[in-house]
Amino acid sequence: MATDTRPLVVVTEGSDPTPLAWLKERARVVEAGADDPSFAEHVGRAEGLLVRTYTRVDDALLDRAPNLKVVGRGGVGLENIDVPACRRRGVQVVYTPDANTLAVGDYVFGYLLQLIRPWKFFRDAVYEPKEFKRIRNTVRGRQLNEMTLGILGMGRVGRRVGHIAANGFGMRVIYNDVIDFAAAGNPPAFAATAVDKPTLYRESDVLSLHVTMLPGNENLVGREQLALLKRGAVVVNTSRGEVLDAAALADAVRAGRVAGAALDVFHPEPPKPDFPLLGLPNVLLTPHLAARTHTALENMSWVVRDVLGVIEGKEPKYPAL
Repeated sequence: MATDTRPLVVVTEGSDPTPLAWLKERARVVEAGADDPSFAEHVGRAEGLLVRTYTRVDDALLDRAPNLKVVGRGGVGLENIDVPACRRRGVQVVYTPDANTLAVGDYVFGYLLQLIRPWKFFRDAVYEPKEFKRIRNTVRGRQLNEMTLGILGMGRVGRRVGHIAANGFGMRVIYNDVIDFAAAGNPPAFAATAVDKPTLYRESDVLSLHVTMLPGNENLVGREQLALLKRGAVVVNTSRGEVLDAAALADAVRAGRVAGAALDVFHPEPPKPDFPLLGLPNVLLTPHLAARTHTALENMSWVVRDVLGVIEGKEPKYPAL
């Protein structure tokens, strides 16, 4: 019987079916989570490792993977991967930085329209005529074109959100980023003004967070920053749970300083039963769904192309910088 000489790739958190089938035609694929009893055996022989959000790739895992050439992250953030540790061992890290940009941008505005416009849905029964008229006569919302959007982090998703805000809804857009895009010759391709952080917080009607989880970004938006927001502002976080102080935000909502909030990410994840924003009015909490469209998930799973390419000695399209 012929020996299968194709490279072994271990997949720890699943993959979209089409990219996974593509990979299986070109490599031996084993699906095993990091807590699977067989994981140590498989990763010890693997040349490629495919992860998503919850597999921690650190020295402890790398010690068990002497043949590893590449780690592929099906997604945007790399905080679960110790990239320097991989580099020290000659292991390439690849990911899909633009896979879910459109999906997350859509989701932000789904949040916003619910936060600023009261939605009095009826489904199982109609309102009585008197109640129907009372709701029409008393419920009022706000218009996005009258509001200023403050974006913290003008990366791919931040730019998509800003583009929709400025060109789709006629919002004023301001932003803050560690990069001076104007000086770098890469300003946003829509009307947006770079401001310092205090100005961002003071002038935003909507504060939308789009930063990565770099060291030092823990509670980047905390009590001090939330206290600067204008009364009636709303806060949206679709980036990482660690960057926002949820307890401070809950206090601001209870005090009426912040009119509403929407969070799709948490720390820890999933959140614990005593999560401070539970049960508060005009707070939307969703279980990390912003990138979960059929298209975005398939796009993220196509990291397999770079994984196989690295194993074959090719330069990847999206290496971790």
